[in-house]
Amino acid sequence: MNQEPQIPPWIARQANGLLQQRGHAWLLEGPAGLGQYGLALALARAWLCEQPGEGGACGQCASCHAIDVRTHADLCVLMPETWMLDLGWPLSEKAQSDLDDKKRKPSKEIRVEAMRDAVEFCQRTSARGRGKAVLVFPAEDMNAFTANALLKTLEEPPGDVRFVLASESSHQLLPTIRSRCMGHTMVWPEAAQSLQWLQSAGLSAADAQKALAANAGRPQDALEWFRAGRDPAHWAAFPAAMARGDVQLVREWAVQELVGALQKLCHDMLARAVQAEPRFFTAQDLGPPVSLPVLTQWSQSLTAQRRTMDHPFNAGLFIEALVCDAQAALSARPH
Repeated sequence: MNQEPQIPPWIARQANGLLQQRGHAWLLEGPAGLGQYGLALALARAWLCEQPGEGGACGQCASCHAIDVRTHADLCVLMPETWMLDLGWPLSEKAQSDLDDKKRKPSKEIRVEAMRDAVEFCQRTSARGRGKAVLVFPAEDMNAFTANALLKTLEEPPGDVRFVLASESSHQLLPTIRSRCMGHTMVWPEAAQSLQWLQSAGLSAADAQKALAANAGRPQDALEWFRAGRDPAHWAAFPAAMARGDVQLVREWAVQELVGALQKLCHDMLARAVQAEPRFFTAQDLGPPVSLPVLTQWSQSLTAQRRTMDHPFNAGLFIEALVCDAQAALSARPH
């Protein structure tokens, strides 16, 4: 059974620092896997907590419990429906009814209907008397209509509502939205802290080390990767398996996961080709050198495939094609 790790110490420190500052809107930005969602939720919990302390929310009051069970009347969470479902946040009655009746699939962007509900939420009186909070994540998943609706609310915010936007690609946000928020760049945790935190979640020291390496030192990505059933021992074997066209190793992987893993492998092969250090694998894992022009072309192909991988293709055939392309690229020796 998975243990739930404590809130990462680097997230707790950032939350404590931000809670000392005033402002009605924060934008938390940085690359994926650094805990933007966790930090955003920690801020919202502290803002709404009935007995907040120096360390943020108490974790014991009725407000904290309501957030834990996803029923707090003064917290509005704006996410793509796919994220809402994964993280246990309830959808609106209309959205849930549409999905139950199979009228559509869960949205992968923050729908303008959800933003309209949020605007109405902002205009209501606080139910618990501690003000209200709106959490938006990933903020870059707003479409143009949704972003403009949020912008109007940020420009003329009600007095008792605070916003926290969390983003993994903040450059995609409207400049006017960024300018109306106080910005915070996520802090990279120290390797020792990341390892200790992963071990608190139940990973062995060796597995934690390998999971971190496979995820570029990002501990929350590493934990999700491990919990998705990835065997860290298999990660080291991945380059050789792709070089021999071994589809069986990745047959049960999601297409998105395989494309991501191949991009990491291609990155490290390119890095080695220009005498740079690999990031995701050891030099011993990577196998023989590969032609730089072929690697460049493979990298471009993987980028194009990432843009189309959510289309309703046959997943098995797509995986076979990805592995075949990988084998062809990895067999191209430098002249």
